[in-house]
Amino acid sequence: MAIAMRWHKPDNVAGSSAPAIMVGLFVASGGLLFGYDTGAINGILAMDEFKKQFATNCSSGGTNTNLCPRDSSIIVAILSAGTVLGAMAAAPFGDFLGRRKSLLLGVALFCMGAIFQVCADSIPLLLVGRFLAGVGVGAVSVLVPMYQSEMAPKWIRGTLVCAYQFSITVGLLSASIVNVITAPIQNSASYRIPLGLQLVPALIITAGLLVLPETPRFLVKKGRKEEAGISLSRLRRLDITHPALIEELHEIIANHQYELTLGDDSWKEIFVGTPHLARRTFTGCGLQMLQQLTGINFIMYYSTTFFGGAGVDSPYTKSLIIQVINVVSTIPGLIVIESWGRRRLLMGGAIGMAACQLFIASFSAAAGTDLKNAQQTILMVFCSLNIFFFASSWGPVVWVVTSEIYPLKVRAKAMSISTASNWLLNFGIAYSTPFMVDAGPGNAGFGPKIFFIWGAFCVFSVFFVWFMVYETSKISLEQIDEMYERVNHAWNSKNFEPSWSFQQIVDEGWSPSAIPPPGHELHATASQISAETTLNDSSSSTTAHETGNSSSDEDKAVIPTMANVDFSY
Repeated sequence: MAIAMRWHKPDNVAGSSAPAIMVGLFVASGGLLFGYDTGAINGILAMDEFKKQFATNCSSGGTNTNLCPRDSSIIVAILSAGTVLGAMAAAPFGDFLGRRKSLLLGVALFCMGAIFQVCADSIPLLLVGRFLAGVGVGAVSVLVPMYQSEMAPKWIRGTLVCAYQFSITVGLLSASIVNVITAPIQNSASYRIPLGLQLVPALIITAGLLVLPETPRFLVKKGRKEEAGISLSRLRRLDITHPALIEELHEIIANHQYELTLGDDSWKEIFVGTPHLARRTFTGCGLQMLQQLTGINFIMYYSTTFFGGAGVDSPYTKSLIIQVINVVSTIPGLIVIESWGRRRLLMGGAIGMAACQLFIASFSAAAGTDLKNAQQTILMVFCSLNIFFFASSWGPVVWVVTSEIYPLKVRAKAMSISTASNWLLNFGIAYSTPFMVDAGPGNAGFGPKIFFIWGAFCVFSVFFVWFMVYETSKISLEQIDEMYERVNHAWNSKNFEPSWSFQQIVDEGWSPSAIPPPGHELHATASQISAETTLNDSSSSTTAHETGNSSSDEDKAVIPTMANVDFSY
């Protein structure tokens, strides 16, 4: 099965991928922070003790036993407001401090926010805690997929980044279980215990990050090539003088040098740079926004209260069932993402979600109040199917694509922009949903008909993926740059085959297997000049390769070639 699903390390890849896989899976646990927080607040909003403590703003004397829409909206949405700030801050911190240290800082902010939430006895302090936790979650949501994609071998990179979404679903499920257990408690412990347990995964992640290596690509970006070689050696379990490791390191260095000949690493570059950085930025932002506009977090944030308002019996239990489906349904995506590819999964998932949501909305509109039991059944069954399609496609794959499509020089900035767009829509949906769904003065009262809106966006998503999303499976991050340079249309990207090495560009300025046309930037002397800088860097640990470049023609003739070994991870 592992071989069939492309989980088997190719025979011609040197070294071991086990260290990189274990590191990638551990870092993926950062998704627990967002998942648990989202699942916790979903159930806490419906707890009697929580409403007694925090519902006093809605009526005089605290006689009201329900949160009013404006309070429930801001309590949920303030986390997303913090995540926008955290996602934007991840770029400068990630490029200055490094991916690993910035992750530590993000987790520390999340811990501060969790402590404030546990101690809160009024809405203002609760909001401060949720905002701080949101800043941490926003930074982690950028840095975890970036860290994973920069250290993972190409043959399993997609699966490892998918594990981040899997961790989010596990966090959602864990919070639902805790909520079911603590909801009957007749004091403030019913909601303080779920809020306090957020610290457990955060502390575990902190302990692990203290000993993990920095990504080799970040170290190359900062010019610390010796440290990059050591990091790559740990991740690939190869001696630092091994030819395979030397070649991979040189390919990363050469690619970065080539990128810099096409433009700098400024914020402006992600909108005007080449090759096609504006298209790539638009693709990433579009995917992240459409992930929210599928309506998934409407279900995740408000399923307990929504099901209760829709007359569904045992809303806590039904919400727990949905979380179980969410976790289990993520596994098919993990399994087939490398063999099916990113585009096929995204389009198939969007079609499935559109069908489920439009059916829910249509049946609810047609049935009215005469078929209440049937409406409940339809709502639960097709919400569950909708979760299946999302969890196996748009949930994990969006994070994969946005972590892959950007060049190293602007990866942190571009990922910050795209992830911030996700959280911005998340905030809008989290804040506006109670007003759109609930009945009463000043509210739209859509109820289940809101699925017409989500279904329409799912239909649009199919076309967006077809026209904008390139197939990035089975090629290295460096080869994705080549694909955007040579393939003009996304629907042709599946047939792309890498035909040059950036090390060849550095050495010779062209590739024998793909001679660029006259006037192409590969002939630019700037890349050759940067190559000399790279290859003649005395601080580089890859002295064996440098010596080979400076040897005579006679010496070169006797150097054995490494022809059947895949050096690009």
